[in-house]
Amino acid sequence: MRNYGDACAAAHALDLVGERWALLVVRELLFGPKRFSDLRSGLPNAGPNRLSQRLRELEDSGVVRRRKLGPPGRFWVYELTDWGRQLQPVLVHLGRWGRLSPFRDLEADISVDALMLALHGDFDPEASGGLTATYALVFGDDHVTVRVSDGRIDITRGESPDPDAAITTDTRTFAAVLTRKRRLEEAVHAGHVTVSGDMPAVERLLASFPRPENAETPPA
Repeated sequence: MRNYGDACAAAHALDLVGERWALLVVRELLFGPKRFSDLRSGLPNAGPNRLSQRLRELEDSGVVRRRKLGPPGRFWVYELTDWGRQLQPVLVHLGRWGRLSPFRDLEADISVDALMLALHGDFDPEASGGLTATYALVFGDDHVTVRVSDGRIDITRGESPDPDAAITTDTRTFAAVLTRKRRLEEAVHAGHVTVSGDMPAVERLLASFPRPENAETPPA
C-alpha cells in the first residue's frame, strides 16, 4: 500500500481506503455480507487478483473481515467491521458531490448496491410528502426491501413478505427512471419495468429523489 507520509488524518484515511477499488468494495458491502463471487458481480471491471489484493488490504486495515457462515450455506463471506460501516456517510456525501458532475456517464453499468446507496443518499424527506410504504425491488437474483416512513428511508438486502408495491427491472433501467432519463410509464409499457401493487406509491417514491443541478461545465 502506498503511504502519503503525512500526519493529516484525511491523508491517513486515504492511505487506508484511497487505493483504486477500495471504497467501491466498501460500497458493495454496505447493505450486508457478500461472497467473493458476489463482489465480482458488483465490480465486474475489477480483475480477480486486484479485488483479492484490495480485500486483503482492507482486512489488514480493520475495515473488512472474512468469516464462514454456518449451515446450510457454510461458505466464506466478506463484511464490514463496525469501523468500516462508519464509511457509509463518507460514501453518501461523495456520491452527492459526484452527482453534480457534468461529466458523469449515466449510460455506464451500475451495481445494485450503488443504486441503493444513491437511494439512501438522495432521499429528500420533504419531497416524500409524508410517504409511508414498503417496496420490494427485484433485480434478477438480487432482492432489496425499501421502507419509507417518518421522513426516513431504510434499505435492507432480502425479500419483503408483504410490500405495498413490487418493482422488477434491471439496474440500468431503474437508474434511467430515477434520474428522469426515462418515464416510468414508458419503461413499463416497453416491458423493461414490471410494477405490481400500488402504482401511485411507486410514483411517490420516485418523486422523493429530486434531481440536483449539475455543476457548471468549465470553459473549453
